Amino acid sequence: MKAYKLIIVTLCIILTYSCSNKKEKDPVAEVSKEISSTSKKKSKENLNISIVLDLSDRINPKKYPEPSMEFYQRDLGYIESVAKTFQNHIRGKRTNKINDKIQLFVEPAPSDSELNQKIATLKTQFDKTNATKEEILKTAKKYIEICNNIYETAITDDKYVGSDIRGFFKNKIQDYCVEEGYKNVVVVLTDGYVYHKDNLTREQNRTSYLVPKTIRSFKLNKGNWKEKFQSKDYGFLPLHKNLQNVEVLVLGVNPDKKNPYEEDVIKEYWKKWLTEMNVKKFQIKRADLPIHINDVINDFILTK
Repeated sequence: MKAYKLIIVTLCIILTYSCSNKKEKDPVAEVSKEISSTSKKKSKENLNISIVLDLSDRINPKKYPEPSMEFYQRDLGYIESVAKTFQNHIRGKRTNKINDKIQLFVEPAPSDSELNQKIATLKTQFDKTNATKEEILKTAKKYIEICNNIYETAITDDKYVGSDIRGFFKNKIQDYCVEEGYKNVVVVLTDGYVYHKDNLTREQNRTSYLVPKTIRSFKLNKGNWKEKFQSKDYGFLPLHKNLQNVEVLVLGVNPDKKNPYEEDVIKEYWKKWLTEMNVKKFQIKRADLPIHINDVINDFILTK
């Protein structure tokens, strides 16, 4: 009888321990489901990434010093993040599925022919014939090295004529940055202002440019700026483009601190402009340290 009771007690202990273990494992199972669910949102599409640099005087460390990290150094951090996101995307695909591209543009092109040749080497495509681990991991290193050279040359040259971002969207984006069968991502590194000495046009309240003086002259530096912006149809001159297969990420917005509404106005200009061009998806982000922007870049490029 004692032996029988001992067996019953032992069985009860085993059952209790087993149930307890199951309860403890449930949270882990739930976390696994969440991770799996998140992973499914990541795109395995072929990437076609284009980086567009604004090399206007915004990168001049003497004119716009930033003790925490100079703006050109932030750009270099963003470029590294884009290149590493590209690398990781490729390494996460089966070799026979790889067909991904990345390139970089400076508009207008630098006057230094040697530098232009280096920029040309940044145009990279991987497929099953060349996608070795060694070659893939060279991408970020090459982008960091050459882009550092680009910024150093621009700052040393000290001849800032502006950046023709509008001209790039008007004349090049459709031909150079959009391909069928790809997720076409354009990353624009800019302070949000648009200016080039050879592209200055105004029609009523629409302009081809945007600088702090423009915002002040339109009196968009007061609390009622948004109502005025909408009712009087301020904004960039439309380009009549259909960029429905393009996703645009604008990084580095750096508003004039004298106007508390400046950042909102800049973003509204870009939002209206990109919407009018039927851009599929876009984000416009203020200049921040690369460590904070890294996840933004990764999620924008890789999330469906």
